[in-house]
Amino acid sequence: MQIREMEERDNQIMEQIIKRTLESFDLDIPGTAYFDPQLCSLAQFYKEQSNAKYWVAVNEQDEVVGGVGIAPFGQKAGICELQKLYITPKAQGMGLSKELMKVALDFAKEHYTHCYLETVKKLQTANLLYIKLGFQQLDKPLDCSEHNSMDAWYIKELR
Repeated sequence: MQIREMEERDNQIMEQIIKRTLESFDLDIPGTAYFDPQLCSLAQFYKEQSNAKYWVAVNEQDEVVGGVGIAPFGQKAGICELQKLYITPKAQGMGLSKELMKVALDFAKEHYTHCYLETVKKLQTANLLYIKLGFQQLDKPLDCSEHNSMDAWYIKELR
């Protein structure tokens, strides 16, 4: 697998990966990434923000099989958000989420002091990975949270 920065040609496939994954967990509901207005143009969205990037994982056949992003969180100085970590079912179980997160967190350490993320408890494998990578669970979301259907929130000190 190769991890590279997302390009505009990856927009449609990443949107499909995100939507299919959310549908598979019955999370194609308001208050999730499913309805984010920038979902069809992620490459441009991340390029327009300062200290933000989105990476995709590409297999040997040059197919995008997953991705992850880092972007500033609201108006909170020093806090970024780990966003839109999604992997196709056929690419799961190979450590790809961990590799994508390593790339994202290495970038985040260069620009931020803390990394925040939101998820749902029923995504048990993801929650275990976040804890394993040093994220601490919070009792409630940080102010400025836009995804009100989430029920699990984490933060990690980067420095």
